[in-house]
Amino acid sequence: MTAESPELAAIQRALAAHSDELMAVPGVVGVAIGLLDDGQTPCLKVLVEASTPDVQARIPRTLDGHPVVVEVTGPIRPLDGR
Repeated sequence: MTAESPELAAIQRALAAHSDELMAVPGVVGVAIGLLDDGQTPCLKVLVEASTPDVQARIPRTLDGHPVVVEVTGPIRPLDGR
């Protein structure tokens, strides 16, 4: 996937279209574009504080034909200016 690839453009559109609804799910701390474990296939990553049954139930497995992966990161806080 290159910077100009149609595949990247499509997943960027999906991320833009669904970021607000994903971020509205309690426990979600971020959304991003990533790769599946195969290192080739792009996916939407939903970053969560903890993987709970409620969080898992509210996050779809695919969005606009792209796989969605839930990744537990814990809380995300801004740095204190360092």
